Amino acid sequence: MSFLIDPAWLYANGQAYARLGPAPERPDAARVLGVGTVAAFWVVSVSMYLNQPWTQPLARACRAEDGRDWMLNSGVFRFDHRGAGGRTHVVAALLFLTYPLWLLLGYRRGLRVREAQG
Repeated sequence: MSFLIDPAWLYANGQAYARLGPAPERPDAARVLGVGTVAAFWVVSVSMYLNQPWTQPLARACRAEDGRDWMLNSGVFRFDHRGAGGRTHVVAALLFLTYPLWLLLGYRRGLRVREAQG
């Protein structure tokens, strides 16, 4: 997971839940799916950002030096992941806080598509 990929993936998950998942009349089921999805993204992504040992095989599979390198650079950018300081950590925290928003935006879009299809 990375800051570059996660928003699009969450948005796509939200659309899929709305279009293929529980009926809109069952908001509790959609809520459970949403909370579980965001929780899973947070667990993996925050752990990668914090360079937790269990994330190292995943980071290496992504051809990153470590989890924070993957989260910040995604193999595309060249931000200094080793020297990340307070500002970088604050921006990262703010980005993590947007995760539910991306899922919700995708879910709303998926509901509109579902309704249009009848």
